[in-house]
Amino acid sequence: MTADTHLTVTPRMRQVPIALCAVGVIAFAAGLILSPERTWLNLLVDGFLVLALGVIGIFFMASQRLASSKWWAPIRRIPEAFSLLLPVAAVLMIVLAFGFHKLYPWVDPSSPELVDEHPLIRAGRLTYLSPAFVYVRMVVIVGLWTFFALRMRKISLGGDASAEAGLSAHARLYRYSGAFAPLFALTFAMASYDWVISLEPKWFSTMFSVYVFAGAFVEGIAAVALVTVILKRKQLFGPEGKVVDTHVVQTLGTMILAFSTFWGYIWIAQYLLVWYGNIPEEAFWYLERNNGGWLPLLLGSFAVSWVIPFFTLLPIGSKRSLKMMMGMSIFVLAGRWLDLYILVMPSKESSPQFGPLEIGMAAGAVGLVWLVVIRGLSRAPLIPPHEPVIAARRRLDSGHA
Repeated sequence: MTADTHLTVTPRMRQVPIALCAVGVIAFAAGLILSPERTWLNLLVDGFLVLALGVIGIFFMASQRLASSKWWAPIRRIPEAFSLLLPVAAVLMIVLAFGFHKLYPWVDPSSPELVDEHPLIRAGRLTYLSPAFVYVRMVVIVGLWTFFALRMRKISLGGDASAEAGLSAHARLYRYSGAFAPLFALTFAMASYDWVISLEPKWFSTMFSVYVFAGAFVEGIAAVALVTVILKRKQLFGPEGKVVDTHVVQTLGTMILAFSTFWGYIWIAQYLLVWYGNIPEEAFWYLERNNGGWLPLLLGSFAVSWVIPFFTLLPIGSKRSLKMMMGMSIFVLAGRWLDLYILVMPSKESSPQFGPLEIGMAAGAVGLVWLVVIRGLSRAPLIPPHEPVIAARRRLDSGHA
């Protein structure tokens, strides 16, 4: 750690994620030979999780700024670092495009999956899921997200120059946050449809994009919490590390508790509405996931993503414990992978398959995130030197408020 609180990346800190990335590449290459369809499905699961981490990094910052939150100021470099995943995720999605013909029925406009008895539904489906339109949407969505990530990062770094620059950056980032929030709502809803629902285009749910958002937001909060706890336990925040206090950790725990509960509410609401409505065009999606060995995983993902985190983090002491928060963050992230696995895999696979392919490619995704995040954290002071909120706290602590 240098005097200005940059994270010093040691060779060992790079070796482990590089090894994980190598495992992922080997698993992907072997999978393309042995089981191409399953391999592309796994790339969709892992790639979408990385993409979600990147865009939620921006949304986390935007939502906190628009709410005028102050607690998160000492750790804002962490969601910033996660937002830098977007260019990498874009590359993963470009690679995934080579496997679209294995995954998405809309690649072939004559596919029976696009047929519907109602002419308006059929025409709308064929128009919205025309390959050219889908590709354009995907490129525009990821391009816009990447623009906001890089632009907001540049403004943030510019604010480190002086106190005046810090105030200017704070105001500009507030304006960018206001522009990003409604754009995110629209584009994330479209992304969840294009990459996930369109695997089975006959199925639809007006709650699905909210469901995917809730899961992605919990994923992002858990990832920020995990990195915060690791840096705090290893005392890597530097001389001003005391500003990352118990209150910050507790607030992250509270957010995991709250938004995992929100995700659980949407999970139950969507399930009950579809199941008891018993409309064939909707119910078949859950029937697939209630058979062939999928039901234990479906219920297990609910337990891992909500039941266990809820009862574990309910006591205030759990949210203040670094060890407990680290464990629950990892637990929630594993639950997010399992949830997306269940959303994606049954569209093509009749039964769940866990093996070296899933483990290897997931390990590769972890390594990729690890590399990008530590690189992002090493390129700027971990605690912004001229963040207005932190500057005000310094004046208060020194008795010159």
